[in-house]
Amino acid sequence: MSEKVLLVDDEKEFLEIMSERMTARGMEVTTVESADQALTILGKKTFDAIVMDFQMPGMDGMEALKAIKNLKPELQIILLTGYATVEKTVEAMKVGATDFLEKPADLEALSEKIKNAKTEKMLIVEKQMEEKIKNILQRHGG
Repeated sequence: MSEKVLLVDDEKEFLEIMSERMTARGMEVTTVESADQALTILGKKTFDAIVMDFQMPGMDGMEALKAIKNLKPELQIILLTGYATVEKTVEAMKVGATDFLEKPADLEALSEKIKNAKTEKMLIVEKQMEEKIKNILQRHGG
């Protein structure tokens, strides 16, 4: 089963190239050009991972990261940036970023991170389901 990836970047050309390359690797890629569009589509579709530019006009990467994690805490978010500072990276990881890659991202490394993100999301969802089942059983004296 292929990885479902939401690719978020304000550079159209970058989106097209990365989408083609990721699709060629068997991923199902949806692209949007802003964090606002990403939040909108997250209400309609499910994804295994989000690959998102950290520096975008409008809602920046940190704001977007917080909003996405608030909406879908299980989602794995890989941030791309051309200007990563150690402070920003640490802050983003604390907020819930799965990983950070510098642009231009090595496709091999990115593909591996996306596969790992999908596995991590599945583990989180399984754990959430186990908790729900446990709570139901406890409520019903089982």
